[in-house]
Amino acid sequence: MPVGVHVSTSSARRGRVHVTGAASTAVRPVLEAPRRPARVLAAFPAGVYLEVRTELEPKVIAVITGEAVRLPNSVLLAGPLPRVEVGEEAWAGERGVELGALSLRVRRWWDPAPPLGPVDRAGLEEAAAVLARPAEPAPGLPGNGVIAALAAACGRGWLLGMATAAEQLVGLGPGLTPSGDDVLAGLLVTLRHLGAATGTGRAVWLAGWLAATVTFDARTRTTPLSATLLHCAARGEASPEVLAVLRGVAGHQALEPALRRLRHLGHTSGADLAQGVAIGVDAVLALGGRR
Repeated sequence: MPVGVHVSTSSARRGRVHVTGAASTAVRPVLEAPRRPARVLAAFPAGVYLEVRTELEPKVIAVITGEAVRLPNSVLLAGPLPRVEVGEEAWAGERGVELGALSLRVRRWWDPAPPLGPVDRAGLEEAAAVLARPAEPAPGLPGNGVIAALAAACGRGWLLGMATAAEQLVGLGPGLTPSGDDVLAGLLVTLRHLGAATGTGRAVWLAGWLAATVTFDARTRTTPLSATLLHCAARGEASPEVLAVLRGVAGHQALEPALRRLRHLGHTSGADLAQGVAIGVDAVLALGGRR
């Protein structure tokens, strides 16, 4: 999706940089709504996280360059970001973002939840074995009993057990995206996509109820960014790294290189997401994914 930067002579004199970008359809409701104030939650050389003052979800938008991880709530632009500080005010809406000297207009949309397509069912058990192998970096909650309980409940299709474990995991761990949230996000995306692709209706049904559980009060129990990513995962929306692993599980590309790339995202976020994917794959197999 091509994106471009255009600086006119008049805008340059005013210190404004006009940029076009490609936005995830996950943030379309917020970006097409009336213009609303926002604030900078976090700023990095390749990305800025903005919290929009709105009741719509997702509330957090990632404005990133091509060097950043493309989260499912991202707007991708070409060229550098302006230098901004945490807490600085911004605006979002009417298909645009204003941030410091940057004036961004969304020209294209991309899908963070493309259908998985047909699945090589014969390879699902082999993929599950690959996902189960110990690897570095390790997940952020190694040996956690709640995650083990979540996995056991998923394998049995026991909704109450899944919901009980999930409620304990929301917000569990440090950082902008706590480990418990990342595990849940990987699980939700896998149950939705792999369940639909294999015709395992029970997995899709469980994903719907689990999504309702983890998003109900996420904004009061975890960070704003992580709450947004849980809402995205509830709809099956994920980063390209997660979706690449699912394609590997489905037999559409090599699994192990995609898994290595995912596991090395962030400090433990990628490993935690991979742990959630592994639980989801095992659940789909147990609930009817075998031939």
